[in-house]
Amino acid sequence: MRKGTRAALVICGTVALAMGIIGIFLPVLPTTPFLLLAAACYARGSARLHDWLVNNRLLGEYIRDYRDRRAIKLNVKIFAIAMLWLFIGISILAVDPVWLRFLLAAIAVAVTAHILTLRTIRPGGPPRDGH
Repeated sequence: MRKGTRAALVICGTVALAMGIIGIFLPVLPTTPFLLLAAACYARGSARLHDWLVNNRLLGEYIRDYRDRRAIKLNVKIFAIAMLWLFIGISILAVDPVWLRFLLAAIAVAVTAHILTLRTIRPGGPPRDGH
C-alpha cells in the first residue's frame, strides 16, 4: 500500500477515534461505530495503532465485544437508548419543521432497533440474543 494511502487511513482513523471518544460524553454521537471505523482504518494503515486501540483498556472492550460477539453490555445498551431518546426528544421539541421531527423520530427508532437486536452481555453471564 502506498505511503499516502496509509497516512490518509491513519488520519481518518484518528478522526474517527476522536469522534468515538466525544460520543462517550455526547450521546448524540454513537461511540461504537466510530471506534469500529477507527479500528478498520488503523488495521489497514498502521498495525501498531490497530493493536493499541483494540487492546486499549478503556476503548478496546467496545470494539472486541462488537467485533467478536456482536454484543454490548447491558448497562451500555440501557444508557445508549436512554441518552438517545433524551437528546432526540429535546431536538424534536427544539426544531420547527414537522418533517424534521418525523425524521429525528425515525432515526431514533432505527438506532434503537439496531441496539436492541445486538446480543446483550449481562453481568456474570454469556451474551444473550436481544434484550
